[in-house]
Amino acid sequence: QVQLVESGGGLVQAGGSVRLSCAASGRTFSSYSMGWFRQAPGKEREFVATISWSGGSAYYAEFVKGRFTISRDNAKNTVYLQMNSLKPDDTAIYYCAASTALEATGVMIEYDSWGQGTQVTVSS
Repeated sequence: QVQLVESGGGLVQAGGSVRLSCAASGRTFSSYSMGWFRQAPGKEREFVATISWSGGSAYYAEFVKGRFTISRDNAKNTVYLQMNSLKPDDTAIYYCAASTALEATGVMIEYDSWGQGTQVTVSS
């Protein structure tokens, strides 16, 4: 497993932007597909975005397409989530996760390492 630590959350106004970072420990970061998930109060955790080990492919939940961008820097063992045009509905705890799946995946059970989460609050 790999240890993950998210950062970059906070309070932002609707329409604003935030960039989340997820730092991974271990030398095998580049072998993991990475994903971002989120959980709003009273709701189930849901998939947001995923990126393959090489960064060559990425997929997004419909509700963030065109607004969020996932990227990774394997030299820095870090994955990012750039969030633009934020809406109050984007308020949630955002979790970074790592998967040994061969391809980028949005299936939660395929992720076996999780960070502690970072809170993003979007005010209207």
